[in-house]
Amino acid sequence: MRHIRLILQYDGTNYSGWQVQRVRTPERIVTIQGVLEDAIERVTARRSRVTGASRTDAGVHALGQVASFKTNTTLDTETLRRALNANLPPDIRIMDVSEVDEDFHPRYSAIRKVYSYLISYSNPPSPFLGRYTWQIYHDLSGRVDLMREAADYLVGEHDFSCFRASGCASKNPVRTIYNINISLSPCFEFFTFRLDVGLLKITIEANAFLRHMARNIVGTLVEIGKGRLSPSYIRDILDSRDRRRAGITAPACGLFLERVIFNQPR
Repeated sequence: MRHIRLILQYDGTNYSGWQVQRVRTPERIVTIQGVLEDAIERVTARRSRVTGASRTDAGVHALGQVASFKTNTTLDTETLRRALNANLPPDIRIMDVSEVDEDFHPRYSAIRKVYSYLISYSNPPSPFLGRYTWQIYHDLSGRVDLMREAADYLVGEHDFSCFRASGCASKNPVRTIYNINISLSPCFEFFTFRLDVGLLKITIEANAFLRHMARNIVGTLVEIGKGRLSPSYIRDILDSRDRRRAGITAPACGLFLERVIFNQPR
């Protein structure tokens, strides 16, 4: 039995997240994992369970999702990559296929994950960015330093109960954030075009994330960017461990799983 690792990119707009949902509904719930398992079955003639590094939510995108499955196929990795892409919709692409050791696990072998969130602000908003950014009307550029100050309070090991959604299955709410980077750009390069909209990118690197943790952090930082909260209030939010004290949940459309980091090359 071979153990195959995949690196994927996908536009999550049309999917109900990564994970297959074992519920009975009149219509099938379409997920990234389910579509990928269908493609693998068509290529290998056998149903295989696919495990992902991160269970991205409905509408969340990925630039570097990592997944693996076991198979008896004799196809070489490059042929397998081409065959899978031929059986996948165009908004899901397999970028790399490799064979890995038996003990590799996309989630448990990962030591860090990097999520990035895109916010665009202009009035009126661009019609081209609605799928990939949180479009707001408020100009955040004048208060980016305050957002960075607030983000510094989140770096380190903390109980992030205040930033997790209800229904989170994690038993331990303690996570370590290694870095939060907030960058600003006056435009968005779209293929060969330039869109004159303000663009804010918030990148969070952590050992793991709770459900909606990244989006709730972004929503809170935006409240600070709008002048509704002070940067130091982040400490009170953390100490409270109360989700109601933090900001709103940012929309899924602006969030990207940028990459998954492993202890050593697999």
